[in-house]
Amino acid sequence: MSTPSIDMWFDPICPWAWMTSRWLIEVEQVRDVRVDFHVMSLSVLNAGRDDLPEKYRQLLADGWGPVRVCIAAARKYGDPVLRDLYTALGTRIHLGKEPLGRELYEAALADAGLDPALAAAAEETVHDDLLVESHNRGMKPVGTDVGTPVIHAPGPDGATIAFFGPVVTPAPKGEAAGRLYDGVLLVAGTPGFYELKRTRDLGPIFE
Repeated sequence: MSTPSIDMWFDPICPWAWMTSRWLIEVEQVRDVRVDFHVMSLSVLNAGRDDLPEKYRQLLADGWGPVRVCIAAARKYGDPVLRDLYTALGTRIHLGKEPLGRELYEAALADAGLDPALAAAAEETVHDDLLVESHNRGMKPVGTDVGTPVIHAPGPDGATIAFFGPVVTPAPKGEAAGRLYDGVLLVAGTPGFYELKRTRDLGPIFE
């Protein structure tokens, strides 16, 4: 029997997606699942919005770079390389606090064992159609009023369920990660269930 697959859509610039990805990698150790990573883009999601704060608009402008690099790498090597590339990018962006730019992308590509020359894709639009396609594949089942993380997972009846979240900090480890996974799938797989939320009083805790 094949191992069930969980698909997560990420944007490298989102700290909350990073936390969720670290949780899912922990889930793989305690549940019989495999996580596959895919690219969405907050820059695509918010394109044309002029009502955003200037600081966030600048982040979105810079955010085209890392997602384009990810798409270029996936096109050249296949989607499985996104796992290591995302880890390399996220480690430098969220833990290392390195600024987005060519130097970061070249270093992350090298960390993942990929051609650093792919960093040039950050300034190119040639693969933007593939980026939008990947983005839409992840977002369509959950709608456009959410961001990342987005997860597609096997539901209790075998059908795929898609949802935003979970937003959690710090990322649970060991069996605590497994229990959260069980609970998230339980509520997300309940017909008619849409939302469970409370005010966030902590920022991302990177460990």
